[in-house]
Amino acid sequence: MARAFLVVMDSVGIGGAPDASGFYNGDLPDLGANTLAHIAQACAAGRAGEGRSGPLHLPNLEALGLGAATRLASSVPLPGFDAEPTGLWGCASEVSQGKDTPSGHWELAGLPVPWDWCYFPDTNPAFPADLSDFVAAAAGTPGILGNCHASGTQIIAEHGAAHMQSGEPICYTSADSVFQIAAHEESFGLERLLDLCRAVAPRLHAMKVGRVIARPFTGTPEEGFSRTTNRRDFAIEPPAPVLTNWVQDAGQGVHAIGKIGDIFTMSGIDSLQKGPDAQLMQHLAQAIDTAEEGSLTFANFVEFDSLYGHRRDVAGYARALEWFDAELGKLLPRLRPGDMVLLTADHGNDPSWPGTDHTREQVPVLVAGCGTGCIGQRAFVDVAASVAAHLNVAAQGPGRSFL
Repeated sequence: MARAFLVVMDSVGIGGAPDASGFYNGDLPDLGANTLAHIAQACAAGRAGEGRSGPLHLPNLEALGLGAATRLASSVPLPGFDAEPTGLWGCASEVSQGKDTPSGHWELAGLPVPWDWCYFPDTNPAFPADLSDFVAAAAGTPGILGNCHASGTQIIAEHGAAHMQSGEPICYTSADSVFQIAAHEESFGLERLLDLCRAVAPRLHAMKVGRVIARPFTGTPEEGFSRTTNRRDFAIEPPAPVLTNWVQDAGQGVHAIGKIGDIFTMSGIDSLQKGPDAQLMQHLAQAIDTAEEGSLTFANFVEFDSLYGHRRDVAGYARALEWFDAELGKLLPRLRPGDMVLLTADHGNDPSWPGTDHTREQVPVLVAGCGTGCIGQRAFVDVAASVAAHLNVAAQGPGRSFL
């Protein structure tokens, strides 16, 4: 039996979303955003030299068709990417009305989001009073801190000391459909934070808020605060079966790496490996070496998005891409005959774009192990249909296989 490895390069968009003019960073529409092309332009112009130098160098992704896919999706110039593709390549756009993690991943897994997400206004306070009171009561505190749109690192710097003194959780949101709760791992307690998120998640999910996110941190007011790797997402469970369920219900293994377990609330997932991206790459390498025949390994590499896209760090994003490409070059030769590796993304996050939000973009679809050629402009749901076809599993969604 064949194996499939579905790898999401979180936020590595390639521009050109047909509906980008209807999505915004502040007052600016996302029309013209292109995560990959603008990083490549900055590198070629010498504007992304921190920790690296020269043009953006992604030989393995380029060989699979990354440059060709980007030119298919957008007319934004992409300097230095002109290799002849050796894999299947194309681009994909989504129909869900959200440029966020759950929307992108659900649709890649075969299920367009069937509702409009709830977003909190960029006002101060951002949350309805009854919701704030409910969270405070669940925490056993007089109130909450924050109550606004904010950067996670900035808000713990602003409220960390008061939080440690009062015990009140720091609650904030963003342009995504999220309710984030930051708390000190020691003075508040990690398990208490996770219990709080579990307690309030059902109410927020009923409002169609996509995720409640626990954001633990450590440190002191004197030396500063830093977030830990113990983040936990409490997401709405998909309302219908998705790719992971299709494969598991067929009696075949499903292995998650990174955020995938949180995104799909472990639905249809047999095993989960988490950690920073460097550790996740080791888990992916192990899966390539040991995953059983007929299995799906579904991985997300989030640091492109979380460490560099939102922080508008062009050089950091370029470094992460070059690291990922070099690691990919070590993995591809280890594939077995009949294996599929499908690389894609869930949205964009152009680090050259104004604002700090995701950008509405098409994403690459690059396939190793299934021949060579252009698959054209596809839908996100076609990814799930194609992986299912490769694994000889019946697809239940609206997608069409490109195999």
